[in-house]
Amino acid sequence: MDFWEKFISNVQHTSWQEWVSTVTQIASVWYARKNNILVYPTGIVGVLLAAYLYFFDSHPPLYADGTLNIYYFLMSIYGWYNWVQKKDAEHLTYPISWCSKRELSIGILVFLLAWGIIYFTLVTITDSNTPILDSLVSSSAVVAMWWMAKRKIENWLAWIASNIIAVPLNFYKEFYLFTLMYVLFLVLAIWGFIEWKKQAAKNQL
Repeated sequence: MDFWEKFISNVQHTSWQEWVSTVTQIASVWYARKNNILVYPTGIVGVLLAAYLYFFDSHPPLYADGTLNIYYFLMSIYGWYNWVQKKDAEHLTYPISWCSKRELSIGILVFLLAWGIIYFTLVTITDSNTPILDSLVSSSAVVAMWWMAKRKIENWLAWIASNIIAVPLNFYKEFYLFTLMYVLFLVLAIWGFIEWKKQAAKNQL
């Protein structure tokens, strides 16, 4: 069976959980690009279903990605709360902005620590056969989600890095629908970065 036939067969047998997760996560990233609060409720549905698939439908499980989606769920609640906060009637507490040097340094440090911890955990106590890629996707996404909750423009750069790695990882695991989803995420992340930069420049006028 060639790749195309295998792809079509895989999509035809895709579970409803993967379809719903894919659609809601795409909607979530679309809303994030538009700086719309609906990024969070749509995202919550998608990541909970993705966590289920990574833990129970992948063999061996993608432990880091599964755990990462639980983290997404928790950070979605945190981000949802942050995004609706206002200083006054006209000004958000967390408008679109660039990271300060301190926030950028903390983000890089968190990425390095998360990468080391996740990789060590996968190698020592799980049967993961993709520890390097799995830990890279997870650690970069940990930082991306934190920066997004604060409406920091750099969140898109972290998502771009995470999605570039997630594409071949999901393809290898034969989650073909998720593979296409991450390709689309990559395009939307680049688009989101460009749009948020423009919005930040307008906010400074």
